[in-house]
Amino acid sequence: MIIWRDPAQVGAPLGDRTVGRAVAIGAFDGVHLGHQAVLRLVHDLAHARRLSATVLTFDRHPASVVRPDSAPLLLTDLEQRLDLLAATGVDFALVVHFDEERSLESAEDFVRRELVDCLRAKAVVVGADFHFGHGRKGDVALLRRMGEEHGFEVDGIELVASAAAGARAVSSTTIRGALAAGDLDAANRMLGRPHEVRGVVQTGDQRGRDLGFPTANVAVASDMLLPADGIYAGWYVRPDGTEVPSAISLGRRPMFYDDQPYSLLEAHLLDFEGDLYGEAARVRFVGRLRGEETFPSIDALVAQIGRDVARAREVLRS
Repeated sequence: MIIWRDPAQVGAPLGDRTVGRAVAIGAFDGVHLGHQAVLRLVHDLAHARRLSATVLTFDRHPASVVRPDSAPLLLTDLEQRLDLLAATGVDFALVVHFDEERSLESAEDFVRRELVDCLRAKAVVVGADFHFGHGRKGDVALLRRMGEEHGFEVDGIELVASAAAGARAVSSTTIRGALAAGDLDAANRMLGRPHEVRGVVQTGDQRGRDLGFPTANVAVASDMLLPADGIYAGWYVRPDGTEVPSAISLGRRPMFYDDQPYSLLEAHLLDFEGDLYGEAARVRFVGRLRGEETFPSIDALVAQIGRDVARAREVLRS
């Protein structure tokens, strides 16, 4: 997938597909099953009509600019989102810088500037509830009116329903709710993969090492959504792509601190020895083992950690 981070970089459509593009528009936070349905349609339209399959997305969630005090925590950072979009098979992605000036742009100007002049769209696919432009005044109906004027067709598709979402439509909001509630299985089913966060391994207080279970302390950006506090089975992915099975602790360590202000992500890599400090890490949450607890003694905590490690092995083997 070719990525453009500036509209001025946009080149001609791919190969002999010179008539234009099939374009999906959205924030695509999570690139979940609902997003994947939109992207499959774009891919199919592009193949059938000899267009280039293209995604138009933003460098940050628009809500972080429009309503920063209530903007949602993110399921994916930009680089992870682009990785996931590339895996769907689209040809191009245009990443639009979203700032206050962009937030004041009318829906009509956005269509003319990005879809018509920049991307030469011939087909546009969005979710049926898609809104855009200043005051969210742009919608599927406006896209269709402008499509008639500028020569592109519009598909507004209903979101995918899932039993994991309680038979409701799969959405980033629903997935965030499941993760916050500790329902990792439901969240992963709606995502179509294990929830993943990325960060850098930093030096911690080495309590895990003192207890016999050394951990990689992964610092995650504050705007990323972590699952509910607890103990998880998952994978630690190294920069070279090596996946190491892990027992993951996420929480505020009430056995040792009563005023820890935020949750810490610590991964105990199974059957691994080595220096991870400063390493870029990806942590994938496969199964929730239990909630965070306090214990009557350090010995009781160590015994429970041993059981958690054994259970993590079982979960990851299955």
